[in-house]
Amino acid sequence: MQKEETIQKRKLGKTNLEVSAIGLGCMGMSFSYGPPKDKQEMTTLLHAAVDRGITFFDTAEVYGPFLNEELVGEALSPFRGKVVIATKFGFDCFPGSDPRGMKGVPPALNSQPEHIKQAVEGSLKRLKLETIDLLYQHRVDPNVPIEDTAGAVKELIQAGKVKHFGMSEASAKTIRRAHAVQSVTVLQSEYSLWWRKPEAEILPTLEELGIGLVPYSPLGKGFLTGAINETTKFDSTDFRSTLPRFSTEAMKANLAFVDLLGTMAKQKKATPAQIALAWLLAQKPWIVPIPGTTKLNRLEENIGAAAVELTPKDLRQIESASSNIKAVGARYPELLEKMTGL
Repeated sequence: MQKEETIQKRKLGKTNLEVSAIGLGCMGMSFSYGPPKDKQEMTTLLHAAVDRGITFFDTAEVYGPFLNEELVGEALSPFRGKVVIATKFGFDCFPGSDPRGMKGVPPALNSQPEHIKQAVEGSLKRLKLETIDLLYQHRVDPNVPIEDTAGAVKELIQAGKVKHFGMSEASAKTIRRAHAVQSVTVLQSEYSLWWRKPEAEILPTLEELGIGLVPYSPLGKGFLTGAINETTKFDSTDFRSTLPRFSTEAMKANLAFVDLLGTMAKQKKATPAQIALAWLLAQKPWIVPIPGTTKLNRLEENIGAAAVELTPKDLRQIESASSNIKAVGARYPELLEKMTGL
């Protein structure tokens, strides 16, 4: 067993929320990437993550629904007080609901204050917690003023049921409005070498307000690892089978990103995935990516990224090469893309 100090820590924004520089996205253990994985195997993997110094775990009520929170809550119960668990509200969840819209029906958003409070009670039970470390609004609900949502979370913080408020895929304007009611600790949004839209408005806003950034899909839903190419076929239960960016033509074009990462990986004696994560860590000291995995070797590979140091020259080289590559294919089908950046 390795020592717990193997990964350096980072503070998310101006708060005292300190976590390992790389977290673990737990969604794929129960949801989106094929059928749910074996519970005992995933419990062993979660324990291995703690042993190797990961202190930041990401889940949501909608992952399953509910299965992932139950898995994370049970597996991490021996480590109370030593780890930070983040979860999310924002959808109408019930067993068998289709929060990914894979059947062509958009998932129902719900950030009504009463619903938030009910969702938190359910999450607390499943996670076996008295207080949720970090509670995100999973997606902005256009039918509920963001001030009402932030106000509901503020009440939960005052009641001792939540410690920190987070948002996901929100616009700079919406973040400001929410932050004026209840300080936002973290924004979670997709950010990677092949999705850099947050750099225009989001990153400067977060820097100004002292909010941390947690990039999800920092490895491009597995694409930037180099393990996927245009011949890869996804099962119908795999969310990627519905994504325009994972069409055969798009994947063929997007391999240019993998080639770029591979070139730098050779120079650094690292892997493409490690370079993709190290690049994110080098952008700002308040960025903590949460790559997901269900495999121990990938977990260890991702953790190893924290030790890869990219020099200013390396970063310039990546910037120069990537500026000539355009990502092909939308990242979500239209009905899900509409839920981002509200």
